[in-house]
Amino acid sequence: MAVLPRYGDAVHGLGALNDVLRLQLGHRSVRKFGPRDVTEEELTALVAAAQSAPTSSNLQPWSVVAVRDPERKQRLAALAANQAFVAQAPLFLVWVADLGRARRLAARAGTEVAAADYLETTLIGFVDTALAAQNAVVAAHSLGLGSVFVGAVRNHPDEVAVELALPPHTVATFGLAVGTPDPTERAGVKPRLPQGAVLHREQYDAAVADAHIGAYDERLSAYNARFGLPGDWSGRVLARLQGPSSMAGRHRLRATLERLGLPSR
Repeated sequence: MAVLPRYGDAVHGLGALNDVLRLQLGHRSVRKFGPRDVTEEELTALVAAAQSAPTSSNLQPWSVVAVRDPERKQRLAALAANQAFVAQAPLFLVWVADLGRARRLAARAGTEVAAADYLETTLIGFVDTALAAQNAVVAAHSLGLGSVFVGAVRNHPDEVAVELALPPHTVATFGLAVGTPDPTERAGVKPRLPQGAVLHREQYDAAVADAHIGAYDERLSAYNARFGLPGDWSGRVLARLQGPSSMAGRHRLRATLERLGLPSR
């Protein structure tokens, strides 16, 4: 039975294990990339993997913009909280919840897609985009590439839409920086909550689940200290969700979605 670094120093084994699981369980975010480019063949493979993800009713309500131009990456980095790795990565993929395709289809057919105005359809767009992008992350890892998601593209969604010439009824959901991991980056497999905190059997038991948080706080605090980062998990969660001031402008997202043609009523 393999002991899993995903759970830190907690004793946790896995009896069912194969190459796919090893790949997934060894995933980490990469924010420092080597000089090698991501080839067109690799990009094609990533998109093929993304398109192999499940999609609600086969709507396929997403698109992805591959950005390689250094100046455009630099502008996107500035919009995404000035995160330098966005510009440094050889490939930056911007994943787009795309309800514009269905609306254009309706316009050509001379009909309506009134359901696209509702929150359910917007949620489908975001969920399916995330499923597709996660497939691409696993595929990238299998090719020896590293990646990191960038939610900060939602800090300035209007400006990102202009930069990428996004059509109406679409919105950039997150970015994904992709490239060869730089071996000098100090990073590891970050421990997650123990399964007892997230896995419920038959019914949700908050008391039992939450009893695991204290030990996890200690474990993650020790992990963070190895890389010069302060704080435990609970503190970071509370700080991140404190209020509008902690959301980097994203508290205005509902109004932005309406402005971009996703009213989500």
